[in-house]
Amino acid sequence: MASLTAVSQTQSLYIKPRLVSPHRQFRSVFLATGLPAGFRGARAAMPRKAVIVSATTAEKPKKKGESKGFVEEMRFVAMRLHTRDQAKEGEKEVKQPEEKAVTKWDPSIEGYLKFLVDSKVVYDTLENIVQEAPHSFYAEFRNTGLERSASLAKDLEWFKEQGHTIPEPSSPGLDYAQYLKELSVKDPQAFICHFYNIYFAHSAGGRMIGKKVAEKLLNNKGLEFYKWDGDLPQLLQNVRDKLNKVAEDWTREEKNHCLEETEKSFKLSGEILRLILS
Repeated sequence: MASLTAVSQTQSLYIKPRLVSPHRQFRSVFLATGLPAGFRGARAAMPRKAVIVSATTAEKPKKKGESKGFVEEMRFVAMRLHTRDQAKEGEKEVKQPEEKAVTKWDPSIEGYLKFLVDSKVVYDTLENIVQEAPHSFYAEFRNTGLERSASLAKDLEWFKEQGHTIPEPSSPGLDYAQYLKELSVKDPQAFICHFYNIYFAHSAGGRMIGKKVAEKLLNNKGLEFYKWDGDLPQLLQNVRDKLNKVAEDWTREEKNHCLEETEKSFKLSGEILRLILS
């Protein structure tokens, strides 16, 4: 919409109107107003009052994926933080061992158990938070079918039955869990960023990691951690719909704040993932 801005006429610029022949072009960007009736058919070289017409309309550029819903915005930001080995949309350079393509990994049973234990600490925390719902909309994410805590408990029990010693939780998992607890109360938009990235990353790249570890260490045994009751694509879509609905009530600033937390989410998750290679 064009904007109209009044321009005050200062005393030094005030000049009595003079007649200009109708055939001469008047090129001023000012629009004359309030001309005396006797000046019909003529124009004033310097009007007493004027307005400036803006020919442009300021529009905020849309975020990548915004037209498809907020989850698509989160996905786009997350993809950029992958390396090219991890995703075709990745832009990050490989700096850590876990950022290499999974095919290049050399995992160990001890490291994998550390990863599973610390992962369970994080999933336990996420599930407890949505049950307690310090913000009412967290209740939307109860019983989504994506929960992993019970599955991890079964897997760790299986490893124990095979004679493996189950380690105690370590700082990567404990620190992340504590951070999520604090975030869930004071910063719900940032918490939702972690919720999304943890569950959705596990359903994609996490499954690839599980398959690779199973091939190398477990004689291709599939763990419960990588199995879901029901149709996984539909479970994910249900959660996407809920996330989009919740984000409809957020301001653009709150959405941006959520997106800005993505890098932190990747950092903390990466520290747990790195345990596989320890």
